[in-house]
Amino acid sequence: METQGASVVITHHILKGKQPEYEKWLNEIMPIAKNAEGFIDWQVVRPIPNLTFVYTVIIRFDTIEHLRNWMESDARRQLIEKAHALFTKKDNYEIKSGLDFLFYGEKTDVKTPVRWKQYLATWSAIFPLSLLMQLVLLPFLRQLGIPANRYSDTLISTGCLVFLVIFVVMPNYTKLIRKWLFK
Repeated sequence: METQGASVVITHHILKGKQPEYEKWLNEIMPIAKNAEGFIDWQVVRPIPNLTFVYTVIIRFDTIEHLRNWMESDARRQLIEKAHALFTKKDNYEIKSGLDFLFYGEKTDVKTPVRWKQYLATWSAIFPLSLLMQLVLLPFLRQLGIPANRYSDTLISTGCLVFLVIFVVMPNYTKLIRKWLFK
């Protein structure tokens, strides 16, 4: 059994005006997923109101086996069937091990880069952002009157850092270094 962790990136294209029903459905499926064996966490990237209609759900499990068990479970299958009328496209997902999903972007038919290249690419993206957090974000928090606290500063800065890495930096950075990364 693999122990490196696994993620699934799910995209649901929701019919216009059906977002409230989809949100209700998310509240129904979330506790069931959280009780699945090996569940680690769940993030939902919501669409931009009145502009986009795509929800992206990222779920992490401790192993690929546990993730596949959840994705292929009867409970999930029944809940997807229940929500199917809200979708403009079918339930679409890609299972990735570890942080592989950071290196795919829209194309999922490409091979996974070797681990050492993933390591260097991730590190080279995180290092400057961590400096930026200390140089820009922490002084900004002090200007807002939020007192310095190692724990809350770390919580806020790592939350911002992970958001930027996953949703802003890596999708663009991997395009920039694509030739080297997949060579």
